[in-house]
Amino acid sequence: MTSVIKEAEKNYDETILVIDDSPTNIEVLYTTLSNAGYKVLAERNGINGIEKVKNHPPDLILLDVMMPKLDGFETCRLLQTDLSTRDIPIIFITSLSEIEEKIKGLTLGAVDYILKPFQQEEVLARVKLHLKMRRLNLELDEQKQQLEKRVQERTAELSLALEQLKKTQLQLVQSEKISSLGQVVTGIAHEVNNPIGLISTNLYHASNYVEELVKLIHLYQKKFFYPGNDIEEKIEAMDLVHILEDLPKLISSMKVGTDSIRSTMQSLQNFSRADGERKKAVDIHEGLEVTLMILQHRLKAKPKRPAIQVIKEYGNLPKVECYPGQLNQVFMNLLINAIESLDESICLEYNTKIIYPQIRITTTIDKQQVTIRIANNGIGMKDLVPSQIFQPFFPLQPQEAGNGLGLSISYQIITENHGGTLQYIALTEGGTEFLIQIPPS
Repeated sequence: MTSVIKEAEKNYDETILVIDDSPTNIEVLYTTLSNAGYKVLAERNGINGIEKVKNHPPDLILLDVMMPKLDGFETCRLLQTDLSTRDIPIIFITSLSEIEEKIKGLTLGAVDYILKPFQQEEVLARVKLHLKMRRLNLELDEQKQQLEKRVQERTAELSLALEQLKKTQLQLVQSEKISSLGQVVTGIAHEVNNPIGLISTNLYHASNYVEELVKLIHLYQKKFFYPGNDIEEKIEAMDLVHILEDLPKLISSMKVGTDSIRSTMQSLQNFSRADGERKKAVDIHEGLEVTLMILQHRLKAKPKRPAIQVIKEYGNLPKVECYPGQLNQVFMNLLINAIESLDESICLEYNTKIIYPQIRITTTIDKQQVTIRIANNGIGMKDLVPSQIFQPFFPLQPQEAGNGLGLSISYQIITENHGGTLQYIALTEGGTEFLIQIPPS
């Protein structure tokens, strides 16, 4: 597969604008850059140069520091304050060697310096490097904009889908069609995987380009062992050694991130898979683990609450005949309920001791049934009749933002679809527990 970046690099028609009041300098630079295949424009003062940049934006600007009327520093400042021109890289042309002048130029937004008298090899090397970096930045910006646009579109679609879902939740309870959620999630996963795949592919090529640039810099250092005080100072100021070591690691970290998103989306698809008409033999623990993975961000520490500890006491269960997608939905509802109960218990004193939030998941089996217990050590729900919490639209807390369908749907899935029982228990030692019991086959 040919990469987008390679094609862009192959066909890129790069334009360089030279702003210098010296006809000799313009002639030398024009000849050098034209012979190298670049399109060259020239202006002899900063005012005309700024106008040229706005009317015919170049890919790179070579800007003389010492010019009458409007010097290079002021020209650079004006270009950097204009949103339409601020991203065009500027390389200063100067005979000044004072470090203060160089720092001033770099502070204003310039990317590099070229000292007079010119060395053709140096000019071409710097121009080539900064043009290549600009091409890569343009490609990355384009990919970012495309991704942001896709995310906005999908977010709008998802918001609309969620609104529609709210209107049909009661019908879901009545019609026992929970599996349709799997189709929604599969579609979302498909749309997310497309841009992620594009980013992952381009990261592969970006990694190769970075590797080649690093090799080029090492080769340049080998060929020009002592490039001059200004370059040595720049290398030290930017910590080039660290950049050359860290840049490949940054690319690798981004690759790990895209792989993580793909893995998460695959787990989400597995979690929301549609159930057929017949039950399937599945590993109950696998469904619990996937659900915990999806809720991992809810378990992490908050400014006013420590991280929730999940204690797993899994028994030796065989594969259980069930509707896995529906059962995963039950696990999700009950674990969210446990997390919200613990959030209500933030840093409260309970029985003269501070609560350290815990969720305990226990699984056992006997000849008649599989038992799954999901307990937490929160403050519980006071003055609550256990049978009420499984009624549709019953809020567990007055300030709860949900619509009260989660436990009702869970109760229906366990009792009607699996022939089991779902109970709410207030623990004597503090906290609450949901007890699921279903036949093993």
